[in-house]
Amino acid sequence: MPDKQTLAVNILDKEYLVAGPGEAGHELERSARYLDSKMREIRASGRVFGVERIAVMAALNIAHDMLQKNTMPASASNLLDDMDQRLTQALDNPSADPKK
Repeated sequence: MPDKQTLAVNILDKEYLVAGPGEAGHELERSARYLDSKMREIRASGRVFGVERIAVMAALNIAHDMLQKNTMPASASNLLDDMDQRLTQALDNPSADPKK
């Protein structure tokens, strides 16, 4: 069984402690840096406010990128595209009904 280690990563200037296999530390750090850069891009756009919303948009963008590279099934791609559209609409017009 691989040794577990706790790694501190910084995302949007906040430190998170993440447990994982010792040999995965470099990949985990790289993933955290990538997520941090995506979240910073979204925050810099000035269209999305709040860390939670920024995180969701970053996750959707990363998932979308993965889908574009054919690393996920088409059904997941369609679902995420629909979610991305709805979130973008909701963020652009928070008082609108998202089901329309």
